Amino acid sequence: MAESAPAAIKATGIILAGGRGDRMGGVDKGLQLLDGEPMVAWVLERLSPQVTEVLINANRNFARYASLGHRVVPDLNGELAGPLAGLQRGLMEASFDLVVTVPCDAPRFPGDLARRLAEPLQEKNVDLAVARTGNRIQPVFCMARKILLPQLTTFIEDGGRKVEAWFATLRTATVDFGSEAAFANVNTLEDLQSLEDSRPR
Repeated sequence: MAESAPAAIKATGIILAGGRGDRMGGVDKGLQLLDGEPMVAWVLERLSPQVTEVLINANRNFARYASLGHRVVPDLNGELAGPLAGLQRGLMEASFDLVVTVPCDAPRFPGDLARRLAEPLQEKNVDLAVARTGNRIQPVFCMARKILLPQLTTFIEDGGRKVEAWFATLRTATVDFGSEAAFANVNTLEDLQSLEDSRPR
C-alpha cells in the first residue's frame, strides 16, 4: 500500500510569483510552461494538499493567476520589491496564524515541507522556521507567524530587502531537508529546459 501524504496543517501558503524574472529576460516566471503547464500550477499542486489556504502573490497577469482558483495578492508598493514584500502581503491577508512561503519556480519542493516547518513553531520561543539543506539556507522556503507583520513592515519601510537580514532580527529555527535537489529553482530558460528534460515521463 502506498504511503499516504501528510495531512494539511492549519496554515496559509503563499506562492511567491511577484518577481521581475530579470535572469529570464523579464518574463513572468510563474507562467512559463513546464510540460505544457505554467510552473505556478505545478507548485500549486504541490502546496495545496499541505495547507488549508493558498494565496498567490503576483504583480502582473492577475487574471491568469486568478484563473488557478486562488486569491491573488500583489505587493503593497507595486515595485516588485522581492520575496519579503510578498511575505508582507501574505501576512496581511492570511486567515491563519502560520504562513508558509514557496517560490513559483521550484516545483519539486518536499511534500511534507509545511508540516516539518511547523514543528519548531510549536515552541513559543521561535518566530520563524526556514528550510536548510546541509549548510545552506533556503530562505524563500520558510514559515512565519502572522504576528510578525508589524516587525516586517518596519524592516521594509526602513529599506530592508534581504530575507536573511530580516531573519537575523528574529528567533529563527532551521529544518534540515537533506538534498538540495528538491529545492532547485528555475532562473534561466536553460534551467527550465533542464528541469523539463529530467522530469519522469
